[in-house]
Amino acid sequence: MKHIARKRFGQHFLTDGGIIDAIVDAIAPQAGQAMVEIGPGLAALTQPLVERLGHLTVVELDRDLAVRLREHPLLTVVESDVLKVDFTALASQMLQGAAASLPKIRVVGNLPYNISTPILFHLLAHVDVIEDQHFMLQKEVIDRMVAKPATSDYSRLSVMLQWRYDMANVLFVPPESFDPPPRVDSAVVRMLPWAQPPVVNVKTLETLVQVAFSQRRKILRNTLGKWLDEKGFGGEFDLQRRAEEVPVAEFVALAQAV
Repeated sequence: MKHIARKRFGQHFLTDGGIIDAIVDAIAPQAGQAMVEIGPGLAALTQPLVERLGHLTVVELDRDLAVRLREHPLLTVVESDVLKVDFTALASQMLQGAAASLPKIRVVGNLPYNISTPILFHLLAHVDVIEDQHFMLQKEVIDRMVAKPATSDYSRLSVMLQWRYDMANVLFVPPESFDPPPRVDSAVVRMLPWAQPPVVNVKTLETLVQVAFSQRRKILRNTLGKWLDEKGFGGEFDLQRRAEEVPVAEFVALAQAV
């Protein structure tokens, strides 16, 4: 039976065979690796992935799709909202028995565009158990994720992900690759957690960056300066810049000093 895409779940199913092959090649799954796919949908990526891996764990919210997926003998189906999945606990379960060829899990998926940013921040809390991430997202979001300072795309999202991941846009995906086609261009991002990230209070960094970018066209003296005064910060930091001009490393260093 044909599955009708559900708007409330942000469903757009990948159908382009050439794009599917290119994504799988970019992921480069190896037999025995522990991998989680978020939003497998109609299994366009799932099938070629599981053929190379031998087994795959999938997270699917749509009850009807979860029923179909459970018929596959090589899939473990987690029927849940991905934002409620404890990936640290899931990794512990998957890696028991030491059958996996990596000590951490790999995470992939065609993320629902309407909640892609919350998913990225949810996974950030579990990054210590993740080897790498490959996601298909709205191209505009990936442009912000990988943006460099002093560009229009450089944003809070850029800073909050780049301090913890080395990221690259690895593939462009046009709307016609999906059914139904989304109204935006898509792309695939590769996210590699830094092996030795700087030690920083994530909540402090998050608040600091949020304040800095709250009025991105204003000089930081008018936004971040007031926040730093409230914190009793007496160190040196150039506030005669806009937030988009400050490199990630300087935001991290400031959060550490605060």
